[in-house]
Amino acid sequence: MSARPSPTTTLPEALRAGPSITITPAATANPAEPADTRIPLRSHLRHTGALIRRNLLWIRQDPESMFDAILFPVIFTLLFVYVFGGSIGQSLGGGQEAYVQYVIPGLLAMMGMNMAQGVGTGFNTDFNSGVMDRFRSLPIGRGSVLFAKIVVELMRMLVACVILMVVAVLVGFDITHWPGLFAAVGLATVFGSALMWVFLTLGVVMKSAQSVQAMGFLVLMPLQFGSSIFAPTASMPGWLQNFTKYNPLSSLADAARGLMVGGPVAHGLWVTLAWSVGLTAVMAPVAIHKFRTKN
Repeated sequence: MSARPSPTTTLPEALRAGPSITITPAATANPAEPADTRIPLRSHLRHTGALIRRNLLWIRQDPESMFDAILFPVIFTLLFVYVFGGSIGQSLGGGQEAYVQYVIPGLLAMMGMNMAQGVGTGFNTDFNSGVMDRFRSLPIGRGSVLFAKIVVELMRMLVACVILMVVAVLVGFDITHWPGLFAAVGLATVFGSALMWVFLTLGVVMKSAQSVQAMGFLVLMPLQFGSSIFAPTASMPGWLQNFTKYNPLSSLADAARGLMVGGPVAHGLWVTLAWSVGLTAVMAPVAIHKFRTKN
């Protein structure tokens, strides 16, 4: 017989219960109820830790979910270095070697954006499978569910960054600024976490994971290719150059390039941080509100 979670059920107990717990409408928490205000910070942290463990266990049971983090840096690095490296490298005053030094920091900047799309589709899938109804029926902070998603996705992003740098070294990238490399990874992580709030919101409001993926594609493609990630912007039309100036990916790529291989850093750094703070300040409350009130 299926059991309904009682108000005193703890999060670890609910996670261990698995499919044996059935959520009925009466068991679902009142969306308008400000549950977070009655839960102390220590409990929030404990709930977030339990949910992080749950998400990591899910990855262990479904290792295919790591394919994007593993294969994306390999495929994109080999594709752009060996297909476009020769021609674009000549415009940079060198050859393929010059392009490797140019594109690797750009790919590192792009890593957070591609990982952010995955958190939106995964969040939407959890909603459609009923997992989020179970979580919202428990006396846990609503923000804990979203923070756990972001933390695990950032772990996946770090794995992708490590693989990217291994492949980069194999194709000839010269790491001369180790502190700058770590700073660039940290900057990409900050910007990626801000973007994840946008895709978490999409994961809540969109009806299907396919819709989230399609919307992400429509947003990501112009931002990725209308930037300085893959090629210098000097040869682009004037209207596109104006777009790249305000594109946060251009600022992130330029800052990462300056940190890793040398060059100007300050402008790209502050613009990227401003975008990150702005996106988080606007979209984090929206995502938590949408999650709390979604039927």
